[in-house]
Amino acid sequence: MTTLIRSLPVLVLYPHARCNCRCVMCDIWKDTSQSELAADELARHLADIEALSVKWVVFSGGEPLMHSDLFRLSDMLRSKHIRVTLLSTGLLLKRYAEQIAAGIDDVIVSLDGPPHIHDQIRRVPGAFSQLQDGIRAIHDLNPNFPISARCTIQRLNYSTPSETAEVAKRLGLRSISFLAADLTSEAFNRFRPWEVYRQAQVALTLEEVVTLERELELVSSNWEGTGFVAENAEKLRRIPHHFRVQLGLCRPQAPQCNAPWVSAVVEADGAVRPCFFHRPIGSLKSHTLLQALNGIEAQEFRASLDVATNPVCSRCVCSLNWK
Repeated sequence: MTTLIRSLPVLVLYPHARCNCRCVMCDIWKDTSQSELAADELARHLADIEALSVKWVVFSGGEPLMHSDLFRLSDMLRSKHIRVTLLSTGLLLKRYAEQIAAGIDDVIVSLDGPPHIHDQIRRVPGAFSQLQDGIRAIHDLNPNFPISARCTIQRLNYSTPSETAEVAKRLGLRSISFLAADLTSEAFNRFRPWEVYRQAQVALTLEEVVTLERELELVSSNWEGTGFVAENAEKLRRIPHHFRVQLGLCRPQAPQCNAPWVSAVVEADGAVRPCFFHRPIGSLKSHTLLQALNGIEAQEFRASLDVATNPVCSRCVCSLNWK
């Protein structure tokens, strides 16, 4: 693959650095800084975003709705005919339902299980109720507004994927996707990879992995052919495989992925990453987006990256294979 980026279909933006949940599988909520992507900063990069033919911007986090002027950012991007997706914890959906329905193209909410498990993982009392009320508020305004769910599998919810899919359907969501919790990378505000005791809080025992495998086979058989579960049977089986790797029972295997060549992640402090999990390859504080993506460090990274053998890629839980 070429080391120069001339087209970038997908751009992930962290509008700011904070979150309103306290999930055990993530450290983003520990960031108390006030860093956020200002509208004038985004405006400085709009020409590059157009030049790169960006088709899809994803507001990630954390909770993007905690940004002081999120919908202005969205308006700027949508004025360039760019699809804007909001990833959300769901706690603020009701408050901003009108702005979301008018100014966002689709929403993906975190759904960690049935109500009591969702609240336990989010460590926010009433989190599920707030999520449910927010979804209802948006659908009251626009019944066809696309809202999907994403469920991160870990120790507290490994036995409930099938029930979680049913809950998502009852909530009126368009689809649900499942992925394994990331245990080893420096992503999600980790200053270094987790120590063994932190991994153990999220990872599964062998008995739990076997239960998860049965659950995911049930998910596959119940929803096959409906399109409601985003992953096919093969991709669902990769989820327990990650936990088997963590137990030392099998070797890690990288997925098919071209994320570093078709996407980028821009964090609230301006750091530019080739994906969620690899180290930064540039910064918007000192460079334009094009300069950051095509700087010496970035080109050297892509030139040397072999996804099939890279240790970070081999343990990836959230790959992108853009076609």
